[in-house]
Amino acid sequence: MKMGFTLIMVFCLTGFASVISTDLNAQSAVNRDTIISAAREIIAETTYCGLVTVDSTGQPQVRTMNPFPPGDDLIIWFATSRNSRKVKEIRDNPKVSVYFADHVNAKGYVNIAGTAEILDDKELLIKMKRGYWEGLPDWQNIFVLIKIQPVTLEVVNYKHGLNNDPVTSKAPSVSF
Repeated sequence: MKMGFTLIMVFCLTGFASVISTDLNAQSAVNRDTIISAAREIIAETTYCGLVTVDSTGQPQVRTMNPFPPGDDLIIWFATSRNSRKVKEIRDNPKVSVYFADHVNAKGYVNIAGTAEILDDKELLIKMKRGYWEGLPDWQNIFVLIKIQPVTLEVVNYKHGLNNDPVTSKAPSVSF
């Protein structure tokens, strides 16, 4: 009886391992272009995102931000007050994350970990100007730009079948 139970357990575990292996192989077969395309779709449909910086005590800080649409290189741009805490935090520690999500409509999420840089470039700021800034007096001297160069990108996009790994919960990702 014990031998029969052991054989059944070995068979079940082998079958389970095979299913996991198949899922992992399917995920690893997802190519870079598919992952980036699925990420772009979520980013394009998300008005606001979370920008995560690290403060002087090592505590992560999250702010809701309205990014500019990224270009082909997936560099993320924001404008913010030159006197904001996030500017100081980025100058002290340029490692950041940007999180786009739409779980209400069951789309998924994108997390971009990268390196931020503060740019005090009035010409570029004028080129990137948003219409609603017109009501702000002296907006050209209020804002600076934050440029985030991606290092890694993770995406879960349910529509495209990009889901977390069933064993590790890691999302499909690419490095830049």
